[in-house]
This record gives sequence, C-alpha cells and structure tokens, in this order.
Amino acid sequence: MFLCTKEFIMDLVSWFFAFIFFHLLCFDSAHGQTTYHSGCTDKFDCGILGSFSFPFYKSSEPDCGLWKVDCDNRLTELEGMKFEILEKYGASMRLKVPILGDLLKNKSCQTFDKDITLPFTPSISYTIDNHLTLFKCNSSNKTRGEVFDSKFYHSNVCESIILYYNTSLSPGEYPALDFPSSCSAIQLPVPQSSVAKSNNSGIFHQLSDRFTLSWTVSEQCYACYYLGGMCQTNNATKEFYCRNTKNVAGHHRNMKVIVAVASSIFTCAGILIWLFCFKIKISWHKCLSFWESKAEDHRKIEAFLSNHGSYAPKRYNYSEVKKITSRFKNKLGQGGFGIVYRGSLANGSHVAVKVLNGLKGNGEEFINEVASISRTSHVNIVSLVGFCFEGRKRALVYEFMPNGSLEKFIYEERSKNVRQLGWPILYKIALGIARGLEYLHCGCTTRILHFDIKPHNILLDEDFCPKISDFGLAKLCVKKESIVSMLGARGTIGYIAPEIVCRNLGGVSHKSDVYSYGMMVLEMVGGRKNVDARADLTSEIYFPHWLYRRIEQDEELQLIGIMNEREKEYAKKMVLVSLCCIQTDPSNRPSMTKVVEMLEGNLDSMQIPPKPYLYSSSRTEVDSSAVELD
Repeated sequence: MFLCTKEFIMDLVSWFFAFIFFHLLCFDSAHGQTTYHSGCTDKFDCGILGSFSFPFYKSSEPDCGLWKVDCDNRLTELEGMKFEILEKYGASMRLKVPILGDLLKNKSCQTFDKDITLPFTPSISYTIDNHLTLFKCNSSNKTRGEVFDSKFYHSNVCESIILYYNTSLSPGEYPALDFPSSCSAIQLPVPQSSVAKSNNSGIFHQLSDRFTLSWTVSEQCYACYYLGGMCQTNNATKEFYCRNTKNVAGHHRNMKVIVAVASSIFTCAGILIWLFCFKIKISWHKCLSFWESKAEDHRKIEAFLSNHGSYAPKRYNYSEVKKITSRFKNKLGQGGFGIVYRGSLANGSHVAVKVLNGLKGNGEEFINEVASISRTSHVNIVSLVGFCFEGRKRALVYEFMPNGSLEKFIYEERSKNVRQLGWPILYKIALGIARGLEYLHCGCTTRILHFDIKPHNILLDEDFCPKISDFGLAKLCVKKESIVSMLGARGTIGYIAPEIVCRNLGGVSHKSDVYSYGMMVLEMVGGRKNVDARADLTSEIYFPHWLYRRIEQDEELQLIGIMNEREKEYAKKMVLVSLCCIQTDPSNRPSMTKVVEMLEGNLDSMQIPPKPYLYSSSRTEVDSSAVELD
C-alpha cells in the first residue's frame, strides 16, 4: 500500500494538466497555426518595404487587422483614403498623397479638397508629423476680423474660398475659434524643411504631398486580436469592444478541440481512478487555484505583494471576505469593475468591499490600487483597510463612506431649480479634492498620477468630507519626474486631458489630473454635465464656453442656489479656478498647490484666464464610460 503525500498528489495533477497542454500544442502545431485567427498569417512580406504584421493586413485577409496594405502597388488605405508608401521604419511610415503633388505644382484649388486628418479610435491612434492646419471658409463670409485674429495669415488664391493659417503655431496654440458653419478645418502635409520658409511665400509653397505617419495600437486591441477576436468600436458610445470570431474559425478548430478532449478523457479517467483508490478527495477549485498561482499575472502580483510588504495593508482570505460581508448580503453598487458590498469588521467598523470581476492587464489595475493607496495617508484620500488575493478571487476593503459618491448630489433636475448641496459644502468639497490631489502629486514619497478624476470616484463621508478613490488607472513615478510614458489614452471621456489623446499638445503629466479636476468642478458648479445630452444637436450648449462668456463680460453667472454675496464669491472662485485648470496647453495650467492657494485666497486677486481651446463633445461621448488603452 503506497502512502499518498500532498506533493505526490500535486505531481499527479501537474502531470495531468501538462498532458492536456501537450496534446493541444501538438495538435495546433500540426495545423501550422501562427495566430489565433484561422487563416491569418503572423507576418507577411511586402517586397522592398520589408515585413508587415498586425495591425496591417493583406487585401486577401480583410479580417486579419485594422490597416490594409497593397504590397504589389505599394499602397495603403486609411479611413477611405489611399496613400503611396515611400518607406517604413519601426512604427512610422513615410507616405505620399496621390495627385496632390500635381495639384500643388499647378496651384490648383482642388488641393484644398484633400484632408489627411485621421480620427482617434480606441483601437489605434495616429500622429501626423509635418502638417499644417488650415481653416477653409466661404469667401462670402466676413470671417477674418470677426473670428481670426492677427496671428493668422489669409489667402484668396481661390475665388470661392478664403484660407486662414499660420505655420509657426501648433494646433494647441490656436485660440478658441467659434467659426461659422461654412468654415471647416483641414490638415495638409508641409515639407520637412518648411520651417525655413516664410508665411508670405504663398500657401502652395507651404504645402507638400508627403508626410510621416506614426501609429500606436492599444494594448487591449492587441490582447483582443491575439485571443482570436476583432477590434471594434461601438458606433453609439465610441467605446472599444472585442468581437469574438472563434465560432467561425473553421471546422479544423472544432476537430482540434474534439481530439484534445477525447485524448484527455482517458488520461483524466486514469487519474481519477488512481486518486479514488487512495481515497483522496481533490477539490477542483484548489487544483485550478494551484495552477493559476503559477500563471504569469499571479506571479507578478505575488512578487509585488512580497516586495512591498511594508506598504501593503492587511491581507484577508476569501472566507474572511464572505464573513465581513455576511456572505455578500448588502449590495451598495455595481460597475464594470465588479460589485461593492457593505460589511463590518470584527471590531464593528463599517467597510465597503469591492469584489473585482476579473484580472485586467496582468493584474495592473489591482496592483495600482493596492500600491497607490497603500502609500497614502491623507484626510482626502480613501483608506484601504485590506485586500484579498486568493486564486481568482480578488477584493479590496475600504473605509465606508455613508454618503456614497459625489455624482449622486451634483447633477440637479433643471426643472426644480434647487440644489441638493449648498454652495458652502460644494466649495468645501472642491477645496478638499484639490488638497487630496496636491498630496498625491507632491506630498507622497512617490508621486501618484490618478488619471480618472471624476464625480463617480469622489466619495463623501458623513460630514461631506471628500475622499479620492479608485486608483485602478493610476501611475506611480519618482517625485521629481513630471512627464510619464503612456501607450494610449486612459481615463473617462469628458474628463480626459487633450494631451492624452493628442500627444503633440504636450507631455502627459500631473497637469492631466489638473484638467480632469477642472472639468469636474465645472459640473459641480453647473449642476449638469458640461454638454447637455438632452439638448437637440442644433441647440447643444457647451457649458464651459457659456460660463467663460459671462465671466468675460462681467455678467451674472445665473447659477442655481446662490443666496448671498458669500455664496456668489464661492461660485465665482470655483469657476475661475476651473477655467484655469482646463487650459489646452498643459504648461498654462496651474499646479494643484496653486489651485489650493487660489481657492483659499482673495477673489479680487484672481484674474480671468485666457480662453481655452474648447470643443463640444458629441452626445454619445458624454455617456461613454472609462477608456483604458494603456
């Protein structure tokens, strides 16, 4: 009679899973698959241009990527526009716009029917070097003196249109242009040596038919593709989603599964009989947990928790989490991340337990949450009491906030003309959030950039003291470091700083949190979203624009609930600070330390900031949820 030790059982289980993996691997190799997409090639040769891989695809494989390449004719197609490929290097290409060279040579007005503007998508973003933005207006409109200031050159080379441009300005330096509907912005290439040309040399001499295009594919799109899906964008919400294509992968894929399962059944049956003979009860949950603990994402998290033990709060096992929440009896809320339950610790303290749905990005969000909050201790930062990491079970235990999140209190019903929170409390909340962000940016030994400041992530205690929460998208950097590296956009549409989406506006830094803070305080002031999603598209008003005009003309702000001069001062301070925070150029935004000083200082010493280059998001964007492309 053999003695069955725990190690011996683990060896048997290990052998069982290794056997299954071996069969799947061998069968997959027999079919010569190079990616999870049936029929797609991992790389393909494009002659003198070299090899291409995802996100590119050949004309014969339309489901294998995002970007079509015609190797025979050295052409590529983007958003319905065709370009000639001159050369490719790394994640950039030198492109030529067909016909544009002849149009420029002949000084044809058809030049201005071309536009190389490429839209941002959650799957892939583009950066165009060496380009010029022109404003093309109907020549019958008197737009020059009314809209475009003296910084802009104008050209009347075409009878029906008038063009405004300035080669020395970047788009981020443009003032806010509320130009007529008969005007449109277009982008056209300029020569790489265009900096040496004078603006007076004529518009056609400022332009070229060649430019450099760089691209960045989001990590979630890469993950989607290599797991067998197709990267898609929801037309209604403009959000990323992954369309599963495994069901149409072909008959041979089904055969692979059948053979793998059949071969595994015999192995599984033998092992079960073996274990039954030794009268050993093996929990499938424990077996799966054992193997998951060997997975790469789990190893990363365990390594982090081991290396940062001095920072990490208490670690609970899953049975303790169930006990704390009374077996998940009292549900507080639910989101894309998971479900939040109310619970109680053994000492009687009330807590909020966030049970996460799954592990994203090799556990990055889980690590961010534990790492960020564990390094903080501030009255305006939510406290992390503990966490659970056990197999596939992950939970975060926070201090309980009786009044929930800020978003429940600031979006007022316009017909009631009344506020849930008075101006003194709104001012106190705005100041508390500013102090919390100042602490994250300057007060910690490690600078923390939040990247998702919005009303939903501001919690309120019983005294309406605000506390910043949800650090899933945060980035940690050394204290003196300002600019951080990001592969794509992160945050929530409506609060994302413009430089996160359009990198030629400046580097991504702590000033991105300042922008989000400004947009959030504007919503607190107005008691509404910055874009009224209920308005018709023709009458839609961008609230920051409206506020700026009233401040500039020294008119009453007409905000709800102002009862006296003190409350009027609170409201005007919050408006002026917000407009400073949402400047397009990050360098023009104040630090959070300066924001706190302005809120606590004298209103008379505050000046009206420059008008930011604002734009009205579409109504579908207003309701969009968080974007995580990093």
